[in-house]
Amino acid sequence: MAGIPVGNAISSGPADRQVRSYTPALITLAVLYFMMGFITCLNDTLVPFFKKGFRLNYAESSLVQFYFFLTYGIVSIPAGRIVGGVGYKKGMVLGFSIAALGALLFFPAAVMHQYALFLAALFVLAIGIVLLQVAANPYITVLGAAKTASSRLTLIQGVGSIGTTTAPLFGAYYILAPLQTSAASSAAVKYPYLGIAAVLVIIAFIVSRLALPEIEVEESNNVEDQNSAKGIFAFRNLNYGIFGLFFYVGAEVSVGTFLTNYIADLLKTTESAANNFVAFYWGGMLVGRLIGAVLLKSVKASVMLSVCAGLAIVLVILSINTSGYVAVWSMIAVGFCNSVMFAIIFSLAVNGLGKYTTQASGLLSAAIAGGAVISFCQGMLIDNTSWTIAFVLPVACYSYILFYGLSGYKSKFSNL
Repeated sequence: MAGIPVGNAISSGPADRQVRSYTPALITLAVLYFMMGFITCLNDTLVPFFKKGFRLNYAESSLVQFYFFLTYGIVSIPAGRIVGGVGYKKGMVLGFSIAALGALLFFPAAVMHQYALFLAALFVLAIGIVLLQVAANPYITVLGAAKTASSRLTLIQGVGSIGTTTAPLFGAYYILAPLQTSAASSAAVKYPYLGIAAVLVIIAFIVSRLALPEIEVEESNNVEDQNSAKGIFAFRNLNYGIFGLFFYVGAEVSVGTFLTNYIADLLKTTESAANNFVAFYWGGMLVGRLIGAVLLKSVKASVMLSVCAGLAIVLVILSINTSGYVAVWSMIAVGFCNSVMFAIIFSLAVNGLGKYTTQASGLLSAAIAGGAVISFCQGMLIDNTSWTIAFVLPVACYSYILFYGLSGYKSKFSNL
């Protein structure tokens, strides 16, 4: 999953002269991104786990993603205010602490075997993740020389992609495999999430002890930017971009959420075996980010977005009209197309906004709630129709993104 950029950050001290002292902080932030990616994508394992363990339908099991990503819509803007009040460093510590509490709540939920308690625990866990997303990004840009900030951000987000890739493998072995012999139990999640809680507490302690720079939000000094629009919603590229991000996250999450069950049905295999394939879906995003970071230096962002969206449409349609491994791998390949979409949509949406950039970040962050809405709607479609019809929903989402890459990003205030 992509991080949430929050405004432009500057260090109040001579950060470039303290590069060496910030190396431990960069390592810690890399671990932070790994854990955020790992926890978020472990939800893809929880969906089939709860579906079988609690005998749920697809819509009910998709509530895992619904409550997790709904948090972005509810908490993103307040989280920005909290971080602005307590500071970015304390915001990260608070985020890790709340996430650890959410992971810890999995233990009583498993003991009592109550699905509603698991959903409540996920909601708390997600609050912590949102706080981490809001607080962490500005630190990366100041922990070292300014000219290498982009490379640091790309590298650390790549570490986050490693987390999203390893989560399905971890989930298949430690969570889904035990389910084959204890279908009526939720005990398999107790100790993995206790371990996650312990790791989060340790990282929170380390972050609290690090000597990190003070960060201030950089305001635009361009008078033309300050007066070019009557309000934030006067920007066409932002208005369409909010929906673009909503549909992108919705498509990415819905495909990942049901991929395990989709592959299990296609190959007539167990959820544990099918879940291993999901690692390739998220691994494709890691590869795509590395390639995209290079190509975007010479290829226009809107063009790359259009190509990726168009290819995603073709791959999903190919998958639902074929069978066996052709259908499996074409759906998995959609992950590669997803890799650069978030960053491109975000950058196109805030282009030319001037002083409204920070406010727009909050609105775009809230749009991540698309992961809740689209995945739930697709779950309902699977329950009442078929896989083929249900996957028309992600196709519709990618079609909107294609429109945004071709036309929706254009604005009289944009310089692209």
